[in-house]
Amino acid sequence: MSKVVLFLKSNQLSKKIENIVKLAVIVLILSVLAAWIVSNIYAEDVNAGLSQNLIRLHVIANSDSDADQALKLQVRDAIIEYMKGKLANSKDIDETKTIINNNLRNIEKISQEVIAKNNFSYSVNAAMGNYDFPTKVYGDISLPAGRYEALRVVIGEGAGANWWCVLFPPLCFIDATHGTIPDSVKNDLKSSLSPEEFRLITTAENDDDIPIKIRFKVVELLQGSKIKVTGAINRMFR
Repeated sequence: MSKVVLFLKSNQLSKKIENIVKLAVIVLILSVLAAWIVSNIYAEDVNAGLSQNLIRLHVIANSDSDADQALKLQVRDAIIEYMKGKLANSKDIDETKTIINNNLRNIEKISQEVIAKNNFSYSVNAAMGNYDFPTKVYGDISLPAGRYEALRVVIGEGAGANWWCVLFPPLCFIDATHGTIPDSVKNDLKSSLSPEEFRLITTAENDDDIPIKIRFKVVELLQGSKIKVTGAINRMFR
């Protein structure tokens, strides 16, 4: 009789342990799912905020040949020089969008002139739209991967490496080769973005600010993965 009682008690204990393990697994799965949902919402909010308050310039070369890449840089210089004058007094993103849209054909014309001067006959297409970008660093400012509004200039087949900068606020019009962005431009960024967005892109490379580095990586990972998945799906249905 005592053996039967011990067996029943042992069986009940095993079931309790099994139930506890099952509950722990369920709690762990729900915790991971909740963390993923919260992280994804954060990443989407950050990307939406950056996209709505920044305009990027994206120049894509015909190919990766040395000649085509050199041509891309000449086209870039001509566009920047032209837009620098047009956007000199623009402090508002909507005004900047209007100016860019009103000058798309002029941008194409200027680009064509540079191309013809270099004895090429490539076509050029300039358009405003929302495009996927990988993580990019400009001086001491880092923009995480995501979908951004941009002036996109495609030379010829557009099969070569691209060049980018930010038209609003005007990072394109300064020299960031020394690794720092002037405070005046950072102030423009600060007034355009939320405090969280500004802190994220200006201190992401600061090793002392671990929480910001983690949040930047969350946005970079989730938005970068989203871009890759979307690209793979698009290629499947072409």
